[in-house]
Amino acid sequence: MQLLRRIGLILLWLAAPLVAFAAANKNDPYLLVLRGAGNIALVVASIAIIIVLLRSGRWRTIAGKLLVMLWCLPLVLMSAAHLEFERRKHDVLSASAVEARQLGPHFMVGYSSFAEVARLAERGLIGGIYVTRHNIRGRTVEALRAEITALQDKRSAAGLPPLVVAADQEGGIVGHLAPPLTKLPALATLTGLAPDVQQARAEEFGRIHGRELAGLGVNLNLAPVLDLKPPARRNRLDFHTLIGYRAIATDPAVVSAIASAYVRGLEETGVGATLKHFPGIGRVRTDTHHFSANLDTSVRELEATDWLPFREVLSHSRSALMVGHVTLTAVDPDRAASHSKRVIGGIIRDKWGYQGVVMTDDLVMGAIYQNDVCKAVVEALNAGVDRLLVAYDGAQFYRIFQCALEGSRQGKLDAAMLRASEARLQRGSPIEQARATSSVVHVVDKNQPFAN
Repeated sequence: MQLLRRIGLILLWLAAPLVAFAAANKNDPYLLVLRGAGNIALVVASIAIIIVLLRSGRWRTIAGKLLVMLWCLPLVLMSAAHLEFERRKHDVLSASAVEARQLGPHFMVGYSSFAEVARLAERGLIGGIYVTRHNIRGRTVEALRAEITALQDKRSAAGLPPLVVAADQEGGIVGHLAPPLTKLPALATLTGLAPDVQQARAEEFGRIHGRELAGLGVNLNLAPVLDLKPPARRNRLDFHTLIGYRAIATDPAVVSAIASAYVRGLEETGVGATLKHFPGIGRVRTDTHHFSANLDTSVRELEATDWLPFREVLSHSRSALMVGHVTLTAVDPDRAASHSKRVIGGIIRDKWGYQGVVMTDDLVMGAIYQNDVCKAVVEALNAGVDRLLVAYDGAQFYRIFQCALEGSRQGKLDAAMLRASEARLQRGSPIEQARATSSVVHVVDKNQPFAN
């Protein structure tokens, strides 16, 4: 019995710092699983342990007092973390109407609480939402459709433009709303077919995704993936990117043909496409969900290979372009492409002439969030990014929006860039896209700059 008590005490000494760390970082994306019930469990466990230590008389010794104080620490740290979160939230919700109109359209946010996202939507603090697995888990399609409709009604009542509603339906291992939507195979499964059959099937895949997403109220699909398929090798630390399973092919021409057909089918239904993840992550083995990553290939080689599908599909469509969090070292070795003016302004806008919507990959990914996220937000907006995605953990919206808010208040944001971005977002709005779908005939002239 004495041995068991000693083991118990040792475990309490070891567990206290871990619980304190979790409490202090309760709002970190990596501890998302502890939110809500998990945090309550930590509080209850800490209080219970304190009571047991006090009742057992451990507090009479110096070591016992220290242990009791150590188990009080999680309660103090969790309270401090919660107060900091509420302070940021209050600051964001107190933003003026002018600040909301200037910054809100640039943010697309994932959410768990309808009431919370409705408040952001009504106040114009966001321009779009992202729906994924947890929004439909245990619910019917009709329930999610009604929720999205209710949000759009609130926007209309507030005199604000419709929300962009995005989802991740690539097919294959990434189909976050399937089931209940149709689970389609990856576009890579079409590569062995004859070219005409290949394109017909890809176009049909796009129509199926588009019809089902449009019926739900989704107007933007974060697909297709245009990264070139990497060699058959896998980094064991790559838990989430898994681009080898998601990319279409190694041949840029095959990727272009299949992706173009898929986008045609998608756009026929009034749903927009998003080409990802420029400048390409097929050559990168590091998982940017967790770590910074370098793309060390020369621009000349990328132009001749990895970037061909992006330029080809952009020239045939009204697609948005998602920029990933890899660092294109040959162009800007000091920052990820997603907030690099040399990449977004120098290559995408100036060299390519693309004037459509550019968005970031999820800013909650480790490559950005675990570094200076405020610097990245300001640099992204100043570089010409139109839409900042906060997807995995919507609660981080308050921290990220506050970065933009402080940047604006301190005069760090480029007003001309914001005005140009506002014009691009208006052209790429759901209403304008729907009008274009019913009236535009795509005419391709490869000698002309992109005019999306």
